[in-house]
Amino acid sequence: MITPHTPAGELLALLDRWVELGWLRPLDRALAGFFAEQQPEAGAGVLLAAALASHQLGHGHVCLDLAATLAEPDFALSLPPEGEEGLADAWLPSTRLAALTLADWLEALSASELVAAAGEPARPLVLSGERLYLRRYWSYEQGVAKALAARIHDDRPVPDDLPEWLERLFPEPLMLHGERQTDWQKLACALAASSGFTLITGGPGTGKTTTVVRLLALLQGTAAQPLRIRLAAPTGKAAARLTESIGAQVASLPVNDTVRAHIPTEVSTLHRLLGSLPDSRHFRHHAGNPLPLDVLVVDEASMIDLEMMHSLLAALPAHARLLLLGDKDQLASVEAGALLGDLCRHAEQGLYTPERLAWLEAVSGEKVAHPALEAGEPGRHGLAQRILMLRHSRRFAGGSGIGRLAEAVNRQQPAAARAWLDGHQEVATVRLRGEQDRALNRLLCDGRGEAAGYGHYLRRLRDERPAAGTAFDDAAWSEWAGTVLTAFDRFRLLCAVRRGPWGVEGLNERIAGLLHRRGLLEADSGWYEGRPVLVTRNDYGLGLMNGDIGIALRLPEEDGRLVLRVAFPRNDGSGGLRFVLPSRLGDMETVFAMTVHKSQGSEFAHTALILPETLNPVLTKELLYTGITRARHWFTLLEPRAGVFEQAIARRVERRSGLLESLMVP
Repeated sequence: MITPHTPAGELLALLDRWVELGWLRPLDRALAGFFAEQQPEAGAGVLLAAALASHQLGHGHVCLDLAATLAEPDFALSLPPEGEEGLADAWLPSTRLAALTLADWLEALSASELVAAAGEPARPLVLSGERLYLRRYWSYEQGVAKALAARIHDDRPVPDDLPEWLERLFPEPLMLHGERQTDWQKLACALAASSGFTLITGGPGTGKTTTVVRLLALLQGTAAQPLRIRLAAPTGKAAARLTESIGAQVASLPVNDTVRAHIPTEVSTLHRLLGSLPDSRHFRHHAGNPLPLDVLVVDEASMIDLEMMHSLLAALPAHARLLLLGDKDQLASVEAGALLGDLCRHAEQGLYTPERLAWLEAVSGEKVAHPALEAGEPGRHGLAQRILMLRHSRRFAGGSGIGRLAEAVNRQQPAAARAWLDGHQEVATVRLRGEQDRALNRLLCDGRGEAAGYGHYLRRLRDERPAAGTAFDDAAWSEWAGTVLTAFDRFRLLCAVRRGPWGVEGLNERIAGLLHRRGLLEADSGWYEGRPVLVTRNDYGLGLMNGDIGIALRLPEEDGRLVLRVAFPRNDGSGGLRFVLPSRLGDMETVFAMTVHKSQGSEFAHTALILPETLNPVLTKELLYTGITRARHWFTLLEPRAGVFEQAIARRVERRSGLLESLMVP
């Protein structure tokens, strides 16, 4: 049993055991050991809290919630780990921490020279109420809260002709089943026109991109001079998708050529926007060298972690408008923080003040009505006045099985979700029986009905290759490569976990072997034609971003030799390709199967989601929702064991932070 009076050596030995079991990272143990060397008098309670605070960062939490940790010690270490079923009960946190009380833990931390209370001189750990932070992340959270608080109160003058502009950009009322509906896109534009900070959230197909294009037309059209507008997204894949979407919509705007010419269509990654410095956490743009812009639009904001948001807000000039777009119900960022989820906690209810509602209805001509809306209080719900939720999905409308399934999962209704899985042609369930399951093999190789599997792109690769003797510089090679890439993106297998028999690592190897045995691949290891790869780290030298996907193809050289190169779609929205020698690719992995996290910002005609056999902390309704909504036309759930799907629906992502409290928002 661990208490604040347990000898430090005994505590460190326990941490060593947790590292051996894979429950704790060596980094977390090393931090506790370092503190023990620097402060020999540091007690077990302080060293344990330091190790767990570090560990929590690795699982996306900004801080260690002491009370929550004692209430569910095993959850604090995200147990069981991916791919692991049986646990050594004698070593579990719930067993070892049973004698530790919250009062004793807080007393030990408050008395330690390693720990500062909020506002006290710098020490490596910060205790705020019942939350313990590593100093750097406490500073990030406070910096983000301060910057957002200033922008929440940043009212902007509204052009006198705002109602006319809104009617011009939204000329037709929104109708559904013969009845007029509230046009939330129009309301979002009105809201954003009056503020220096706006957050627009909504699910797939609700029109976030359409809204922002029309908003930019409104801002540019009513500005006294051309605005410097920049568009950004967290990943190269998300940036490329937004570039493509915006480019297609700008051309159809009901504005003159001058306004249209000043609406950008190129989207940058956040790292490129800020100017990444090699081998550094810092950027070229910061508070002392702010970004040269007047309006910044950031898409896929659910993927932004706390550190990146801190850097972004620090580099944003005070006069610039900030517009965040994202789906609040998607998974949060891989790194620490869940900013969009925190900020949108009350987006469903709206919480608009009577004054705000009256103004929105007056300028837009819309009736702001929805069953979920609740009234807000002036002076109490300031953040809510800057947030708008789009509520009508054009992609998943009416009787869409995918849309109804996603809605049931999001509302945590397992029975309804199961009913949609079992009763709609767009969605299906495949029950897996074992490692050599035939149904899984058929799905991966041949697809399901019209929904293509991986055999589809490999047959296109084989059957549509340019004829022998085609010149190396003939456009036919690029057209063929583009066809193969497009075909590959029709289907994707998503995994909830990385390890274990139903995780990414095992399945990628298994799928390659399966396709090789079927004669669809020439090999199943090393570099081979048809191998799909995922870039896992930005490479600005090659123009490749984290999340970019390419396929290895044999292409002719000038001397007629066929050489293996990896074809990637350009992430600048141009529709072109870039070809890279495999030897130049560093951080990448095979991507027949990919994690749901890595799939964010993408969509596929047919998406299959495979669940592990046992419940673990990563399985939540947010993960299921994100996986389901990657599907455009068909979705298949693969289940090794019944019941895990329903159990996951009942769980929510719980990321610990104090951001809303720091913003003084209820």
